Amino acid sequence: MVAEPGQKPADEEHVLGADGRFHVADETVRLSVYAWEDWTTLAVFWILAVVVFYQVFTRYILNDAAGWTEEIARYLLIAVTFLGGAMSVRKNTHIQVDFVYRFLPRAAGRVMSSFVDAVRVAFFGYAVWLTWLLVDRIGTQRMAVVELPIGLVFGAMLIGFVLMFGRSLQIAWRHWRQGYSVLERPEIAHEDKP
Repeated sequence: MVAEPGQKPADEEHVLGADGRFHVADETVRLSVYAWEDWTTLAVFWILAVVVFYQVFTRYILNDAAGWTEEIARYLLIAVTFLGGAMSVRKNTHIQVDFVYRFLPRAAGRVMSSFVDAVRVAFFGYAVWLTWLLVDRIGTQRMAVVELPIGLVFGAMLIGFVLMFGRSLQIAWRHWRQGYSVLERPEIAHEDKP
């Protein structure tokens, strides 16, 4: 078994000491790898968790379900999905197929990778435009149970798509500057994370 750089090989690492206690040092926690959208998504997720817990509590403990919780939980899940999408774009961890690039010449791989970046930017830009139109047309309508505008939900989608668009521009620029992407060199996948 080969150890990762900076780690001891498995046969040299002693987890259980002579005193019967565990002797393993954890890696240093680095909060600097998280961006503000990560923290925002985490906050919305915990609001979702509280709403779902309240829903379960009122339904099964009090036998009187709070009707608003199902609708709000659904909309919070939508917000988590689109804000989480921005996290994935920033980290460049969306699903990608790099198998074809192994058989392409380097120049063709570079062209294809640049094309993928351009299509990603165009897709998210178009999604921003479509979501903006949607917010403009039906944003003032009210939700079914809660008397709030449905534009709040589509606003979260719009913010998510704007963030994905901006992050995809950053990723495309970084790939252009460094001259390769993770598609062309999948071995740098872990090094490529900001």
